[in-house]
Amino acid sequence: MALQSVARFVAYSAPFHARNALAATQTRSTGWWSNVEMGPPDAILGVTEAFKKDTNPKKINLGVGAYRDDNGKPFVLPSIREAEKIVYEAHMDHEYAGITGLPDFCKEAAGLAFGEDNTILKEKLNVTTQAISGTGALRVGTSVFSKWFGPSKTFYVPTPTWGNHLPIIKHSGLDVKSYRYYKPETCGFDFEGAMEDINNMPEGSVILLHACAHNPTGVDPKTEQWKEMSQVIKKKGIFPFFDMAYQGFASGDVNRDAFAVRHFVKDGHNVALAQSFAKNMGLYGERAGAFTITCSSAEEAERLMSQVKILIRPMYSNPPVHGARLVKTVLGSAALKQQWLGDVKLMADRIITMRQSLKDGLAKEGSSRNWEHITDQIGMFCYTGLKPDQVERMIKEFSVYLTKDGRISVAGVTSKNVGHLAHAMHEVTK
Repeated sequence: MALQSVARFVAYSAPFHARNALAATQTRSTGWWSNVEMGPPDAILGVTEAFKKDTNPKKINLGVGAYRDDNGKPFVLPSIREAEKIVYEAHMDHEYAGITGLPDFCKEAAGLAFGEDNTILKEKLNVTTQAISGTGALRVGTSVFSKWFGPSKTFYVPTPTWGNHLPIIKHSGLDVKSYRYYKPETCGFDFEGAMEDINNMPEGSVILLHACAHNPTGVDPKTEQWKEMSQVIKKKGIFPFFDMAYQGFASGDVNRDAFAVRHFVKDGHNVALAQSFAKNMGLYGERAGAFTITCSSAEEAERLMSQVKILIRPMYSNPPVHGARLVKTVLGSAALKQQWLGDVKLMADRIITMRQSLKDGLAKEGSSRNWEHITDQIGMFCYTGLKPDQVERMIKEFSVYLTKDGRISVAGVTSKNVGHLAHAMHEVTK
């Protein structure tokens, strides 16, 4: 008898209940994940997918959250190219970093945030760890607050805020509430509403603040407003947690963009800070970021650092080294840092120029609407004030792709397509 025939004979000669049990096991094993629901598509990725399918030669993708040059192409900073050469020629190994990453990277990242003349680093009052870009910094930071921050487990975030803030905070086991921030009527900052809500926050709450270039609105408090907010937050005993993903990329000036963080420290706050080098160094895929908490004493910082290491160890053990080496190389060299400051200003200036060009284009189209908010806002993103039905027309009639809330990435605007964008915006709003 052939071997296959013997196998079939043995299988079917087995007791019925055994075969039945085997079938039941197979059924169970094929249905382990039958309870899993299909998740909703990502809003930004959905915009990009629709854009790719469009055959209109005038199509524009304003959903992408990454810098593009005036030809719509990814941009590698010249200073980063130089740093890559230095790192390559140093013939470095690929050994693990420590749990908190590269010490020199952490030192340079904190120095960039708090300023060269800060006393925080000198007095060792900072707990700074390398993190997996800004997202990882937020995840580590919120885990620290979830585990060790005694006064409250509630984070207050601005309305609106970056879409990833809420799931990160919730995944860390914290509660999320909101405070007023964006005012649709003016497409600007709702200072009065924000101050009223801050005044009503319970003592010991944590407030999430975008240090500069608020994502997604591009609306930042003015200097005097930051100062008033600092005073009220301190008076109310609220802990400030800054997310700074765009230092230098917002205005072109790293010191100006760090004003809020440095002023709060100057006012006597202890702060938490999540930093990212994705935008301002173009290191999107390298995932270079840092998380810092400032403490009341070096001894307190030492205790907290020990617990930060314990939290990170089961998360990802230690961070990747290549991106951190590039950041360290740029910030640790006077010449390269100076070149980088020019690179980041070049990117910021292009964004600022495109904002002005769009506003001028709308005026040229004959729009009678007030578009001042386009140039009043700052950074990569702009809340245009377009309504969902207007956004739908922008996509269907003009092949201009943006999110339903009217947010555009100004990085996607170029000297070649800004005229088409202005025409489309005028047509759907007139």
